[in-house]
Amino acid sequence: MSGIPDSSQSKRVVAWPALVSNRSMSLSHAAPAVVSPASDGHAAPAVVSPAVVTVGAGPVSFTDLVAVARLDAPIVLDPAALDGVAATRRIIDGLAVDVNPHYGISTGFGALATTFITSDRRAQLQASLVRSHAAGSGPEVEREVVRALMLLRLSTLMTGRTGVRPVTAETYAAVLNAGITPVVHEYGSLGCSGDLAPLAHCALAVMGEGRVRDASGTPMSGQAALAAAGIAPVVLAEKEGLALINGTDGMLGMLVLALADLTRLLTTADIAAAMSVEALLGTDATFAADLQALRPQLGQAASAGNLRALLHGSPLLASHAGPDDPTVQDAYSLRCSPQVHGAARDTADHAALIAGRELASAVDNPVVTLDGRVASNGNFHGAPVGYVLDFLAIAAADVASMSERRTDRHLDANRNKGLPPFLAHEVGVDSGLMIAQYTAAGIVSELKRLAVPASVDSIPSSAMQEDHVSMGWAAARKLRHSIDGLQRVLAIEIMTAARSLDLRAPVRPGAATGAVRDLVRTVAEGPGHDRFLSPEIEAVVALVASGAVMDAAASVAGPLR
Repeated sequence: MSGIPDSSQSKRVVAWPALVSNRSMSLSHAAPAVVSPASDGHAAPAVVSPAVVTVGAGPVSFTDLVAVARLDAPIVLDPAALDGVAATRRIIDGLAVDVNPHYGISTGFGALATTFITSDRRAQLQASLVRSHAAGSGPEVEREVVRALMLLRLSTLMTGRTGVRPVTAETYAAVLNAGITPVVHEYGSLGCSGDLAPLAHCALAVMGEGRVRDASGTPMSGQAALAAAGIAPVVLAEKEGLALINGTDGMLGMLVLALADLTRLLTTADIAAAMSVEALLGTDATFAADLQALRPQLGQAASAGNLRALLHGSPLLASHAGPDDPTVQDAYSLRCSPQVHGAARDTADHAALIAGRELASAVDNPVVTLDGRVASNGNFHGAPVGYVLDFLAIAAADVASMSERRTDRHLDANRNKGLPPFLAHEVGVDSGLMIAQYTAAGIVSELKRLAVPASVDSIPSSAMQEDHVSMGWAAARKLRHSIDGLQRVLAIEIMTAARSLDLRAPVRPGAATGAVRDLVRTVAEGPGHDRFLSPEIEAVVALVASGAVMDAAASVAGPLR
């Protein structure tokens, strides 16, 4: 059997310069994605989202994925890679006419892997596979998640290692470009063999079946959506059903989107901590570069560098510095913020390393090797991705926990160094921000529950053939909730610290923290009698989500890491 020319597949390498950063939106909304080193000491360069994303034999980048998932960036397919797809397909076509059975080509699947299927039944076999596996249940997952997993499946198809026809890859690209989003449900994936049910719902739509939403969000049948967009449904040929549903694309897409959000949020956590250190009359001396260098953790150094930049020249810090300052040591939630925020950064950097390797993978079973063999494998198992998704949920919970503790210190008259209880305007009449802290505490408690790893669980399936599964999809789903919770907890701290800074008048905060305080004042009033707080909290959450808080701080302090 002749081999397949090695286009660029053997060099599917993704270079990930620490984290995807500074301008990505939260969870389900679109925003420009920026790639930036998060903890290597360099400023974050702005990267404009590409007008067009080219998908070829090599991996898509982190920026490409965010652009397609959140910005609807159009996709073009590399012609040379399509030639490679066609060359691989000729091998499958040759095996399809062989009198000997070949798994996934002329046989059934799973427990029926040794059952020979005649050529006249194989189209039905592939369609039946997709239909039966599209067995999800529960609420729809977010549009950006579906677009991310479809892009990643397309990227794998374009490696030339799956054996699909070029028309199948072209149809995936057409569906994405038309803004058609298959309805994928919350439940159904065990993370092995990859995200079977979510991917099957997408494949069903490409076949002109199932339910979708069009570009405007209107629900309709897959058949109607394809017809309206002028896209011919795919009639699956040998091997294609397997190729469309075997992969870690759902959990991987959510991992990359999470990393984009976490980079923004971890920098925002430094901003919130700086505002709290300042408003609670703490000290920035513990953030000195020589002290941080005694423990050469990269994330810690980056976080401490941010705190130094944010607090530089603060009149409020200067107002109590010197030998008369009674504070010996700040509480851990203030003093140790670089250590905790930095550990979260390092965890995210590790997750990004794993994500980059996964983007460079061609996950299918069986797979067509470079020398033309069709070989079964276990690369669809989601353990590498599932583990880091769980790691990130732990980090998000801990950063939020520390933030909530700083918020609580602002409200406690025994610890806030002269501020009124709960930052109330009229003590005894007003409750101030008391219940805002309750909200943060409730979220943190939920984040701790979400930090329990999904990847340590496994429930056997497929008559004990799939006797160990990754639960990576579940890890990704709970991480999305964790990121949303972290975002809200940080917003409550920023809102609280802004009020504390106001109450320290006439002494002024530093320029960077003052700029964030002024930004908050555009959506939430300053100190005064009690008022309806929920809209103000949501407005500050929106500022955090949009990156406006980071922009305000960086406009004064310079690029933050």
